[in-house]
Amino acid sequence: MNVLIACEFSGIVRDAFDRRGHLAVSCDLLPSEQLGIHYQGDVRDILDCGWDLMIAHPPCTYLSNAGIRWFNEEKYGEKARERKAQRIKAFDFVMDLANANISKIVIENPVGWLNSHWRKPEQIIQPWQFGVKESKRTCLWIKGLPKLNYTRIVSPQIYGYFKRGKKKGQPIYGTQYCKSSEDRGKIRSRTFQGIADVMAEQWGKL
Repeated sequence: MNVLIACEFSGIVRDAFDRRGHLAVSCDLLPSEQLGIHYQGDVRDILDCGWDLMIAHPPCTYLSNAGIRWFNEEKYGEKARERKAQRIKAFDFVMDLANANISKIVIENPVGWLNSHWRKPEQIIQPWQFGVKESKRTCLWIKGLPKLNYTRIVSPQIYGYFKRGKKKGQPIYGTQYCKSSEDRGKIRSRTFQGIADVMAEQWGKL
């Protein structure tokens, strides 16, 4: 099967499919962190290259609910208006991916703008449903494929507890615990190996 992994610089999902004998290609504006077939550039340049399956991880900076407070124009003025313009561009990019002439498409993103302004996802998964002891709620918009079957449910690791604010007393999981740094966005965007393996195992058989 010819598989395109869009918006992936880590090579994690690409390599999971490659190990199972598929022709898997990743694409991102950044270079690949791992050796493998990688197109560095705009994925829209190669959407019509005869793919059987595309799994896309479009950037969620302007689409996720995590930064919803920054869209308040009364409080942040021009910065908020610019952020809203970037959100529309991000949404249009997702629609370009969703409307690609590929029979099997999966688009991955956290809960956010896509849920309320496009449609509800076919599935919402957690790493701990696939043997990975982490919590990261992820939406999957799926075309031409079945939902993923859970493989092994485990308890997610707790890194601490919130000490103040509305979440006081609630557990802190890995993606929330990740401290601010230049690489924070890259770290949070990587697909967990357990989920990549399940995608390749279950969807690669079809």
